[in-house]
Amino acid sequence: MELNFKHQLGLICVILIFPALCNCKEYYTKSKATYYGTSDGYGTPIGVCGFGEYGRTANDGNVAAVSARLWKNGAGCGACYQVRCKIPQYRNDNGAYVVATDYGEGDRTDFILSPRAFSKLRCNKTASEALKKHGVLDIEYKRVPCTFKGNNIIFQITEHSRNPGYFAIVILYVGGKSDITGVQMLQKEYHKWELLRRSYGAVFDIANPPKGEIRLKFQVSDGSALPHWVGPKFAIPANWKAGATYSTKLV
Repeated sequence: MELNFKHQLGLICVILIFPALCNCKEYYTKSKATYYGTSDGYGTPIGVCGFGEYGRTANDGNVAAVSARLWKNGAGCGACYQVRCKIPQYRNDNGAYVVATDYGEGDRTDFILSPRAFSKLRCNKTASEALKKHGVLDIEYKRVPCTFKGNNIIFQITEHSRNPGYFAIVILYVGGKSDITGVQMLQKEYHKWELLRRSYGAVFDIANPPKGEIRLKFQVSDGSALPHWVGPKFAIPANWKAGATYSTKLV
């Protein structure tokens, strides 16, 4: 059966318009969230991402422990999310903007929020205590770009590093919606790049690093394309010390 011109034109319009309409909607995942207690409302410095004190104060303390599917064996450390309460009378459309700094799961939860982050879920100040009484909340969430330190990759040489026998870094921050899935170090003597071990969380290490300056590159994955490697233009000086922090401005 042949279609006349009007029918053909109608089909073309439907095909062209329908995907555009679908892409207009924001996608949220339904889940549950709860909270943990701290004396000052900030996060905890003992999270398994390896952030230390940064994990307590990052994003002004609006941090969370996330479930295994979001933690991704450490690759999800530092990811940012928008979390919104689904209870109608307490709903706040903005919700909480949180950073994953730890791994943790409760009663089918994807988020265990710091007190500061949990308080952002309520629509007004008087609703905070009511939300706490619920304990576990129905929420919706989506991954959002990390923006609180710009488009950047920031890493720190960990306190356990010892020059020259042991070198380890922790990825503190990755801008946008990217994850760091690998780190390599240039071995000048052998003219090759060597993959560092993911020790735990966001910590990567190597025993007996090369003497002299150190050059690194990072495998970046944003979920929309194949992972790619990027490297800062600078080198870490030969007299590097534990605790030094570097900003690469790579993403």
